[in-house]
Amino acid sequence: MGQSKLLVSIVAGAAVGAALSMFDRTTREKTIASTKKMKEAISYYAANREELQVLVEEKVLAAKGLYETVSDNVNMITEKVEEFKDVPSTIQGMIDDTKSAFTLPDKE
Repeated sequence: MGQSKLLVSIVAGAAVGAALSMFDRTTREKTIASTKKMKEAISYYAANREELQVLVEEKVLAAKGLYETVSDNVNMITEKVEEFKDVPSTIQGMIDDTKSAFTLPDKE
């Protein structure tokens, strides 16, 4: 059996698409500027590893805080859903009580 050529075709298509997009002057200039900024950032953080470590730690702490907030919100929503599951039976009980209060008792 031959290997699937899907991955090779996708990579080749992406390469051709990227090459064709470079014919547009604006795209080419933005790509060059982005590449230069990335190169400068890599060089800066390579020389200042402590600063990179602090930056990464800050991002990790921010991500943990976001996770905790989302987790708390999900737990609260789950609790509210559980509370709302009991609402129909409570309402039905109130309807039955009201109905029985307003109906005349049957005479036997």
